[in-house]
Amino acid sequence: MLKRFFNSKAQSEHRPVCPLWLLMARIQLVRVKVSWTVLLALAHLTYLLFGAIVFQILEREAESNNRNHFQLEKLNFLANYTCLDGQALEKFVQVILDAWERGVNPSGNSTNPSNWDFSSAFFFAGTVVTTIGYGNLSPSTVSGQVFCVFYALCGIPLNLAFLKQLGKCLTIRLGRLERGVVSVVPHKQTVEALAASSFFITGSLLFLVIPPLLFSYVEGWTFGEGFYFAFITLSTIGFGDYVGPTQTRSTSLCTVAWQVYGSSLPWPGLLFSSAWDRE
Repeated sequence: MLKRFFNSKAQSEHRPVCPLWLLMARIQLVRVKVSWTVLLALAHLTYLLFGAIVFQILEREAESNNRNHFQLEKLNFLANYTCLDGQALEKFVQVILDAWERGVNPSGNSTNPSNWDFSSAFFFAGTVVTTIGYGNLSPSTVSGQVFCVFYALCGIPLNLAFLKQLGKCLTIRLGRLERGVVSVVPHKQTVEALAASSFFITGSLLFLVIPPLLFSYVEGWTFGEGFYFAFITLSTIGFGDYVGPTQTRSTSLCTVAWQVYGSSLPWPGLLFSSAWDRE
């Protein structure tokens, strides 16, 4: 026991001591990390405050005008139909709001197309796995909500794995194409710049230019509204104020395919990884 004690003591005495400069460097590194964390937190908070102020300036007056217009329409309706009182009208408005929240279109009659036919259900499944979630359609039954939870738990990772593999395949193919062109053309940097530009232009056309034109034609939107819908969808924000066509199986399939490949496929990232990858 004494021998083991003295051996351990001797080893501890000969253990190298951390130099002072190395200790100070570590302290400075921790300070830099803390500073960057605080700086990013302040930048994030400032950006949120900036967005809140701008949105308030842009949207508050329009909201007030819409609210006043709606109240005026209710007063005109009550003036034209004197058999109704304000309380009855408010109850009817609440019924309409409840129906809208449950995904039922209050206009028309019971012969309206179902929100849960195959095309609409397929469209909804696509919004679940891509995490877009427009909010215009959601399961109202307990069994449907439970299934949606487990469907999303399995579908979102599956969608990410599929798109990750698809991104790898596209990166490999584009890298081979680029190396093949570079091996023929002597100006390597020019070819890389042209390849990056063509890839960026092609991705923009496929995901941000052509779809808004098609949506504008099908839905009767302006190009600005179609572009707004395309960007909100591809960024997976999905406000739900604009929703793509789901009336037929063909349009639903095309819309879901565009959502899946456009919202989750990082083609700008593939642009840089494929154009400047040297492996």
